[in-house]
Amino acid sequence: MIPNREMIAILREQYPEGTRVSLLQMNDAHAPEIGTCGTVKGVDDIGSIMVHWDNDSNLNVVFGEDYVVKI
Repeated sequence: MIPNREMIAILREQYPEGTRVSLLQMNDAHAPEIGTCGTVKGVDDIGSIMVHWDNDSNLNVVFGEDYVVKI
């Protein structure tokens, strides 16, 4: 599910660059472990939160499928 422009704007407000997050769930075979922390680099045009994880991974948090919490 791709969010509409309004939802993307909300995500960008809630997760500005530099926001610290912790992973709750990610549906990817190469996902970091649950609880891994990272720093938001931005939100792309399809609503994915771009994160640089502390384990040096750069997998995005996919809107509606993966979940993080701000720390």
